[in-house]
Amino acid sequence: MAASTVEILNRGMQCLTEQMGIIEAEHFVSTIIREKFDYTKWQREYFDAKTPEEISEEASCFEKNRPFISDAIRL
Repeated sequence: MAASTVEILNRGMQCLTEQMGIIEAEHFVSTIIREKFDYTKWQREYFDAKTPEEISEEASCFEKNRPFISDAIRL
């Protein structure tokens, strides 16, 4: 079952505030709104500039520093 728009917005803000704090999260959101930020275009440009090896290394470092812990495991 797909999440509702409200659920997605709530989860997104929760992620932003947990990682950035409330002030930086608000700044991030206001910047995106003000600049008419196109995430899909940015993502395409970001990844097009990287080699597959660079992407793999970044993903490996990210996973090493932030291992996935399933909610099922936490229960």
